[in-house]
Amino acid sequence: MNHSLMQTESPTPHWRDLPGPKDRWWGLPLLRAMRRDYLGYTQGLQAHGDLVRTRLLHEHAVDVFHPEGVRQILIDHADALIRWERGPEVFAEGMGQCVLVTEGATWQRQRRMLMPAFTPKKVAGYCELMVDATRAALDGLQGEQDMAALFNHLTMDVILRTLFSRSAGPETTRCAAATQVLSATVFREMFWPMTLPDWLPLPGKAAKRRALRTLHELIRAGMARPDDAGHSDLLAMLRALRDPDSGAALSEQELFDQIIVSFQAGHETTATALLWWSLLLARHPEVQARARAEVDTVLAGQAPTPSHELPYLHATLKEAMRLYPPAAAVMTRRLTRDIKFQGIRLPARTLVRLTPWVQHHDPRWWPAPERFQPERFLPGAPEVPRGAYWPFGLGPRVCLGQHFAQLEMTVIAASLLQRYELTRLDSEIPKVELGVTLRPQASPPIHLRPR
Repeated sequence: MNHSLMQTESPTPHWRDLPGPKDRWWGLPLLRAMRRDYLGYTQGLQAHGDLVRTRLLHEHAVDVFHPEGVRQILIDHADALIRWERGPEVFAEGMGQCVLVTEGATWQRQRRMLMPAFTPKKVAGYCELMVDATRAALDGLQGEQDMAALFNHLTMDVILRTLFSRSAGPETTRCAAATQVLSATVFREMFWPMTLPDWLPLPGKAAKRRALRTLHELIRAGMARPDDAGHSDLLAMLRALRDPDSGAALSEQELFDQIIVSFQAGHETTATALLWWSLLLARHPEVQARARAEVDTVLAGQAPTPSHELPYLHATLKEAMRLYPPAAAVMTRRLTRDIKFQGIRLPARTLVRLTPWVQHHDPRWWPAPERFQPERFLPGAPEVPRGAYWPFGLGPRVCLGQHFAQLEMTVIAASLLQRYELTRLDSEIPKVELGVTLRPQASPPIHLRPR
């Protein structure tokens, strides 16, 4: 029976009537499968239908796989959702009470205050510094390159210039490594019911402490200036923000928390998306040639700006994020009240799990879903349901920095194609490794040939 879009007469069926895997040993076998291969486990669940129930210890969860269901949950029922508590608990250890983890009135206040700093018009003002950082990173490159290191350094330089009006220095390698340590640690700890104190002499705790110390020192050093006179960066902008209702500014702790999440999200996800994009273009020279021809024609040797229209280049970036969404999984929400959802009564406290990876690889919306086909995103391509593609999230909690990330990726991608041809000796795409972001298990070098 297909429960995905079922409409029923009263009495309304309960979530227990949904299909799902066998409920054995309080769901411990499922929990082990999730930890071993979350993406594969979730795609396996989809075989049961578009709405699938599971039991994990004392929790009851429903996985939503149909795009319309994703849209309804995140938009129509947004007022009945909070983030799954375990996620914010783990993230808060490194990022404090930032907009990524807060709920209710605190989140609404933070979101309302931060939105003016990330509008398309405001983000367009950062384009010049993105171009400057890209030029500095690409000048003189040739031969085999570690693209993960290149994009980590470049996106970190962009976010440091945006936040503090300062360029990245030799600390970027150490900070990039710290970010990866925290990404892996956070993802691992989310599968445990609680986090043991970091001071305990346990495996991984020392590395986590060092990583947090590295990132916090970087942020506090950037914030430690006597005043904001002459600065128009994000730090100055955040300090000048005022709550439209109370007139209050962000506290110093709130400021630190928002800065550190902007730093983390502002470079790691973008670097990851660009890394997958570069691997795909190196593997598909015909796509690369078409994107380069568009860049050459439209830019005519100039630096990219927000006014330049590059539809095919944008399509290559979008298709890369479809195949390898940086935030691929573990978007879990808790219902705060009973709702009726697609003919099923879901009680309060039910966990609702949403996995962009599954929608992005569903052959119902994406024929030959494993193929790299940027044409899917060009004008005239078949429409896909809203909720079948959502690399930046959906609903009220959609990523605040999506306009910034899209402009940054366009600037870097266009500048790279203006200067270099990307080739690889190994034509295979590496296997994925899921942490907070979706990264390659190993990043093979790419050969950059100056044009």
